[in-house]
Amino acid sequence: MWLWYSWQSAAIVNENGDVLDAEINNARFSVHAAKDRLKLVANGQLPPEAIVLAERFPNAAPTAHGSDELPEFDAPQPTMIQMKIADEAALMLAKEGVAISAADPNRRLEHLLRASEELRTLHLTMEARLVEWVGLFLPSARFETNRSQVAGKLSDVDSLSDFASLLQVEDAYEQPSDSEWKALRDWAVTVSNQARQLDRLEHAIRLLAQKHLPSTSTLVGPLLAARLCVEAHGRARLARLPSGTVQVLGAEKAFFSHLRSGTAPPKHGHIFMHPWISRSPRWIRGKIARMLASKISIAARLDAFEGAPMGQDDVDQVEAKVEAIRKEFPKPPRR
Repeated sequence: MWLWYSWQSAAIVNENGDVLDAEINNARFSVHAAKDRLKLVANGQLPPEAIVLAERFPNAAPTAHGSDELPEFDAPQPTMIQMKIADEAALMLAKEGVAISAADPNRRLEHLLRASEELRTLHLTMEARLVEWVGLFLPSARFETNRSQVAGKLSDVDSLSDFASLLQVEDAYEQPSDSEWKALRDWAVTVSNQARQLDRLEHAIRLLAQKHLPSTSTLVGPLLAARLCVEAHGRARLARLPSGTVQVLGAEKAFFSHLRSGTAPPKHGHIFMHPWISRSPRWIRGKIARMLASKISIAARLDAFEGAPMGQDDVDQVEAKVEAIRKEFPKPPRR
């Protein structure tokens, strides 16, 4: 015996296809009321008519309209007016679903992160071009430690001579023409604006990651948390991944090279960016990466299932384990 239900009616059906009881709502629904009922059914919940029948027939198995489990029977049909309203409600529900999907934090994080990566690649290329360009005129200038400041300083001066005075180096042997100086300065302005835009992008990534991945952000920082989430194709999938997979996220090429050619398997992927790993001796990075990946898996599950977020005490405990590994293996193993 089944409890069949749709958005506006319900019926009790036996194995022979006989309708034992039915509840039909012939009211004239508004589009919004119909949409709420359609959403109720889509989420696997019972409409009011089905709830009434469930109380009368507690042994009937609830089955939504469209299921293949039921035998053929004369299902209650909505009126023509109700069908028209249901069509409008379904269209509204579809639009709402598209809007919700488009605003998914996972997708927004992906766009922010990819935009940041693309802009950073372009910025570094243009910054290197600017430094080399300026170096042609001012060969005595040294930018090894402050090359990121060249664009900002150059965009604030009116001539190359002023820039040479600002750097306290010899002026150019040959000055650029007015048109070349304008081109050089415009290039510097562009590079400077890119740096500010990168800061804004990374700030937006931090804020969204801290909201969407609070525990993971607390544990490894919001930028790395966002990168792991994007690499795993979403927070829910990151929470389902085993810690061994989390450990090598971002090292797919090295991993498949290991499978194909028998090269050494990768010990870490994106999590190498964390200073606990990158600033540790080479011979213990794999151990720390394995331990940290297991903690990231726990943090991701807390985020996905809305558990109590991690705090600083949890981070301190993980850091203590890192220090314990460093003390246990102070020297590289003998080969």
